[in-house]
Amino acid sequence: MQTRYSYGGDEHIFVEMDEEMSLEAFFKSMSITNAVRAAHIDGITEICPANGSFQIKFDPDRIAPDVLMSRLQSLEQAANKAEKRLETRIVEVPVFYRDPWTTETLMRFRERHQDPQSTDLEYAARMNGYDTVEQFIHAHHASPWFVSMVGFVAGLPFLYQLVERSRQIQVPKYLRPRTDTPKHTIGHGGCFGCVYSVRGAGGYQMFGITPMPIYDPTQKVSYLREFMVFFRPGDIVKWKPIDREEYDAITADVAANRYEPRIRKVTFDLDSFNADIDGTNQRLMETLHGV
Repeated sequence: MQTRYSYGGDEHIFVEMDEEMSLEAFFKSMSITNAVRAAHIDGITEICPANGSFQIKFDPDRIAPDVLMSRLQSLEQAANKAEKRLETRIVEVPVFYRDPWTTETLMRFRERHQDPQSTDLEYAARMNGYDTVEQFIHAHHASPWFVSMVGFVAGLPFLYQLVERSRQIQVPKYLRPRTDTPKHTIGHGGCFGCVYSVRGAGGYQMFGITPMPIYDPTQKVSYLREFMVFFRPGDIVKWKPIDREEYDAITADVAANRYEPRIRKVTFDLDSFNADIDGTNQRLMETLHGV
């Protein structure tokens, strides 16, 4: 990886680990930003990580830009030697694939899609070499996903599939953005999955919907009372396919404050993952289900 530093006006430095997203880029970015936080550099006012990059906001009256740039480059050298291990959690997220709400929405915007004659799932299945939508859905939920960033829209996670690059789902965004996307839509664009935390415009292909709230500014949802945003960078997510009856049951449990997501603590080691991807994913599933 070739790290690139650039100034963004008088108060920002943007640091990009690589041109492409990878777990290696994420871990390097995480190591550097953790080192920056630990250094307590006077003049830094905000650190904003984003996938395999990050942005630093600083006060130029308190630290000169060239001095800060030099400090960041020194911290990068130390971060290169940091252990690529993360204490995190694995979360099970229920997904109602081919739900009526995203289906109705996608049908309203077919003129903005690459293939107006197909649904988003049919198009994604074909683009990824699957004969049927069922095969594609299985590929989508069979392996875990890694939360590489939370943001852009409040509480929205970007997710990166934990499989070999050759097996990762790839599908372009809509040709033109929609003006509507249902809240809690499970979407995908490029190599990234996402969960739409609020209703609004969007361009990712729509595969389904989750009944599990992930953002609650009122903090009335039982598991969001301490913090209004559910996901954190580094979370590992396992989709769980559900049907309409299960969707309705979970929705009722959320409303009654009875629903609690399945969450387990895990240690994710990048070197171990790269050495045995399928074995690592199997161990993650065993931890999630208490095997």
